Amino acid sequence: MTTADPVSRPYRLTHLKALEAEAIHIMREVAAQFERPALMFSGGKDSIVMVRLAEKAFRPAKFPFPLLHIDTGHNFPEALDFRDALVERLGERLIVHKVQDMIDQGLASEDPGPFPSRNRAQIPTLLNAIETYRFDALFGGARRDEEKARAKERIFSFRDEFGQWDPKNQRPELWNLYNGRHRMGENIRVFPISNWTEMDVWQYIMLENIEIPSLYFSHKRPVVRRMGQWVPVGDAPFGPREGEKVEHRTVRFRTVGDMSCTAATESPAATLADIVAEVAAARASERGARMDDKTNEAAMEDRKKEGYF
Repeated sequence: MTTADPVSRPYRLTHLKALEAEAIHIMREVAAQFERPALMFSGGKDSIVMVRLAEKAFRPAKFPFPLLHIDTGHNFPEALDFRDALVERLGERLIVHKVQDMIDQGLASEDPGPFPSRNRAQIPTLLNAIETYRFDALFGGARRDEEKARAKERIFSFRDEFGQWDPKNQRPELWNLYNGRHRMGENIRVFPISNWTEMDVWQYIMLENIEIPSLYFSHKRPVVRRMGQWVPVGDAPFGPREGEKVEHRTVRFRTVGDMSCTAATESPAATLADIVAEVAAARASERGARMDDKTNEAAMEDRKKEGYF
């Protein structure tokens, strides 16, 4: 008995390839249905995976949409450096819309309190970008395993003329048919990796050998203990608060948000295989490291209803 020719063997569609195929189909649907879409890009792992999916969906042509970064001004320098290097390599268009510009114009403000965050200030900044560039669809990297409000989203998530989300006013999605109908001023948030989990994302990154920021791997970093978590510190406005002791610990980040509200986790994970093993053993969502989600149980849902990602 001879070994079968590899070409003649039946193709096995793994769960990652099935998720990839679904996401590519969604991206192509958006390109077909909308006139001015954009892909929201933060330099985090989920948006990096979406860029790889866009490459598979549209290369060798250019992307039929720009990348859009809502820059809070509180980003990790490593994430910004990675963003710029990736955009240069891709040769794609990057639009950066800055929260600080909106604050200077009196159209946005930091949250009050001892630990101010600019996450809510991203809402008017994003809505301003949508109005300025007349975007009618925005790709986002939300996944349903991240947070309970995001589990309520459809893949094509309808937003009204004020950019607001109503979980009771969403359209059915049957047989992979997506309804992108909208009037002028309305827009659709599209989540190609909605059916992925954090584990799926990491396994796909490992399978595709995708480069990611160094923040995701263990490294020595100055941190302080704040609200029961290790919070990174640096130059102003990220310095330690009164009574906080700076320690140098080996940490990594499961999610890359603002330095002001993203906590690190102590970890020895220095390779993708280490991270996959660590995620497999984890019993808490990566959003547990986002301190801005802890203001109340409905913090994310409240922000989404106002126009958040």
